[in-house]
Amino acid sequence: MTEYDAVVVGSGPNGLAAAVTLGRAGRSVLVIEGSDRIGGGCRTEELTLPGFLHDSCSSVHPLAAASPCLRELPLRGHGLDWVFPPAACAHPLDGGRAALLEHSIGETAESLGGADGRAYRRLMEPAVRAWPRIDRDLLGPLPLLPKSPIALARFGLRGLRSARGLAESRFEGEPARALLAGLAAHTVLPLETAATAAITLVLGLLGHRVGWPFPRGGARRITDALASYLGELGGRIETGRWVASLDELPRARAVLLDVTPRQLLSIAGDRLPRTYRKRLERYRYGPGVFKLDLALDGPIPWRAPECSRAATVHVGGTLAEIAEAEAAVWRGEHPERPFVLLAQTSLFDAGRAPAGKQTVWAYCHVPHGSTLDRTAAIEGQIERFAPGFRDRVLARSARTTADLEALNPNLVGGDLAGGVTDLAQLWARPVARWVPYATPVRGLYLCSSSTPPGGGVHGMCGYQAARAVLRRELRG
Repeated sequence: MTEYDAVVVGSGPNGLAAAVTLGRAGRSVLVIEGSDRIGGGCRTEELTLPGFLHDSCSSVHPLAAASPCLRELPLRGHGLDWVFPPAACAHPLDGGRAALLEHSIGETAESLGGADGRAYRRLMEPAVRAWPRIDRDLLGPLPLLPKSPIALARFGLRGLRSARGLAESRFEGEPARALLAGLAAHTVLPLETAATAAITLVLGLLGHRVGWPFPRGGARRITDALASYLGELGGRIETGRWVASLDELPRARAVLLDVTPRQLLSIAGDRLPRTYRKRLERYRYGPGVFKLDLALDGPIPWRAPECSRAATVHVGGTLAEIAEAEAAVWRGEHPERPFVLLAQTSLFDAGRAPAGKQTVWAYCHVPHGSTLDRTAAIEGQIERFAPGFRDRVLARSARTTADLEALNPNLVGGDLAGGVTDLAQLWARPVARWVPYATPVRGLYLCSSSTPPGGGVHGMCGYQAARAVLRRELRG
């Protein structure tokens, strides 16, 4: 006799999304979490001073707002309220200038001006129009029968290029090129890598379709809302229970693991076929991040005041500077001027900090497993575009790649994406299979960001894995 239809190991957004998807289908589900708190990296904590709320890992979530999985769930009724800043993201440049990704394509194009503005319209308008027809195809396993083959093919022709090649071929001025470079740096790949243009375009078009919102009260609200809804569906969650082997799990018709290939090998390696184990052992993890959280005595004094219209700020300078910084990380180096991804959510969510104070969330990419403290480098980049910033710092909390992996074992070597997302490992993750979520062991599935479509708080890996389970294991 089985105790549950499905057991999910891991309570990150993908694990919870998988559980909710199964619960909505009327299946009995147990979620087991090793930590004493659910959420994986999707948490919010007082990391610096009392009353200052910082997101432990992810902070701003355009993919969550656009996710076909999350958007159909009644999460607002479970406490999830999205905050939409006036602009999606800002990109300061030397001399007090800044490029902004506005919600309106027209306003973004107008700010870029002239030929670059017209080129921006030609680039983004078709992608924005096509998104409702291609979103499910892009946010899942490689589709054999695309919903809209022509729209997907047109997007692919642009997306298969390198981000740097796209920026330099389309634009002449530095603001437009830098804007695309900042989007491209989210790939955690050299900007010259093939297909980095695809993620660049997706992040840009999401700025126009849904904005770059974040949850009021912190990333933990996503976790709490999913857990609350799962409870309403009859699902159960157990915390403080680390799973070292499949033998420790209760009987179930299906097991879904929200873990990366490294943990899969540890938990289930003795049951996996040798050839599959060998393929998992060759799975590649990418660079990590050094994360810095700050409590400030007031807003960041940006030289370009329009940077205060966005919660997300890309701090890195020109296309050439960002490309060199990202390439250096892949060479195992720590660039003097790193690309810094920064979030200033407390500007738009007053509950994140005491009155008159602010929080800052920031990270830069570092080589896999780096233990070097990059506080000075990150603060130097912010100070470059916001003179006087350091004078407002009240307290700091720094985390190396090892600290992040200790917080969430899925962040192997500090890799936030669950593995490299280049062409060779974007859809064929963790290995190339018709159903990438299914292992060769009957009833055993992977539902983490190490499956398509990869990293990001969108729940689609868990959603797709759960749908595979419903088709293959829990029919009828």
